[in-house]
Amino acid sequence: MTALMIQGAGSNVGKSLIVAGLCRAARLRGLSVAPFKPQNMSNNAAVTADGGEIGRAQALQALACGLPPSVHMNPILLKPESDVGSQVIVQGKRLATVKARDYAALKPQLMAPVLQSFQHLAAQHDLVIVEGAGSPAEVNLRAGDLANMGFARAADVPVVLVGDIDRGGVIAQMIGTQAVLDPEDAAMIAGYLINKFRGDVTLFAEGDRLIARRTGWRGFGVLPYFPDAHRLPAEDALDIPARHGTGAFRIAVPVLSRIANFDDLDPLAQEPGVTLTMVRAGEPLPDCDLVILPGSKSTRGDLAFLRAQGWDIDLKAHHRRGGRILGICGGYQMLGQRITDPDGIEGPAGETEGLGYLDLATVMTGDKRLTRVTARHAATDQTIEGYEIHIGRSTGIDSGRPFALLDGQPEGASSPDGRVQGTYLHGMFSADGFRAAFLRELGATPSGLTYGAAVEACLDALAAHIEAHLDVAGLLALAR
Repeated sequence: MTALMIQGAGSNVGKSLIVAGLCRAARLRGLSVAPFKPQNMSNNAAVTADGGEIGRAQALQALACGLPPSVHMNPILLKPESDVGSQVIVQGKRLATVKARDYAALKPQLMAPVLQSFQHLAAQHDLVIVEGAGSPAEVNLRAGDLANMGFARAADVPVVLVGDIDRGGVIAQMIGTQAVLDPEDAAMIAGYLINKFRGDVTLFAEGDRLIARRTGWRGFGVLPYFPDAHRLPAEDALDIPARHGTGAFRIAVPVLSRIANFDDLDPLAQEPGVTLTMVRAGEPLPDCDLVILPGSKSTRGDLAFLRAQGWDIDLKAHHRRGGRILGICGGYQMLGQRITDPDGIEGPAGETEGLGYLDLATVMTGDKRLTRVTARHAATDQTIEGYEIHIGRSTGIDSGRPFALLDGQPEGASSPDGRVQGTYLHGMFSADGFRAAFLRELGATPSGLTYGAAVEACLDALAAHIEAHLDVAGLLALAR
């Protein structure tokens, strides 16, 4: 088997994007390549064809490889439900919900499925490019590690360490990482590269030489900042720019504390006629034409968070002025009269009063719906290609005015005047015909954007960017 692992000297150093770019570059060189991330923590998940779920970054990397997403590309997915606990997904299926402290006891039994998934991919492809999580410098988490050096040593995969110069202190990041690692872990690192450089790269030449001299590692290049990174789906909500575009049609999206599957918004952000504003905690909802309440991993918890920000009051004012509201998944559930969780699926058992814009109620159940779907938008008869990933069932009078028809059955709901709508369908705005019709119906001017082609072109540009600035041949030769 041939593999290479990209680890980071810190979180958010750009590992996911580099892996996606390397995957596309390797594919363009004629290699059969697959992405792999042993353990990911994200509420931004993708649904695979067989009804499993993986991190959204691995779905993008699969696209870069020309492959359909597979549960084997991200065998362990942690989905935070609170500040101290996460849902544990193993090879696409929910295993348990555990507190962070208890997860350590679960780790020993998870290395087997991790290695099984890795070997499954390695047997089918010329190359597997592996992405670490966080940083190996978090040596307090080394025992039972699945994400970084624990995996690298178990699978005997060489490591290239990525440092982020944009945040400063990159020399200390690299040298400091080597200093705190166990010598056997440090021996797995065969080289490094520097990411997100802005300006004249030659000004860092002495810093580059210093890192190589102090660590003994081989430098594979300094990668300038990739300006089109925002055009690719982000996995971390913190990576979403606060404002997209300058179009006349204004959309506002409150960033919930457990926001999930927010890549629903990416196609809208690319529309020239749209201004998309991500509203952070402590900020009011701005004047706009449409408020989108996004998905959430903890609907009742995020409904309390929404109210704590005063966004419920802002939403009332928006609705009173004639503004429109769209709820997606958890946001859809919030728009109803009440949300009941009798078995404590998402947290403490109980019931929470909804925002009351739709005449329906939601009951949380242990059954999770994970499936890719094709539906028809009720208002425009346009095809929607998307997916469902949720617990809970929502029923009520407004369900009789569905958002869409799924297998001939009503899906979602609308208020009598049509200004408030809700749906469980994720990924729907990637469908160009539907997106254009939806925007046109609301009075916006669609651009004719072909979203999928735009993402493919951006991946090609990322690969070219990496080829121009990194020693790609050297990186591929390093793989074993």
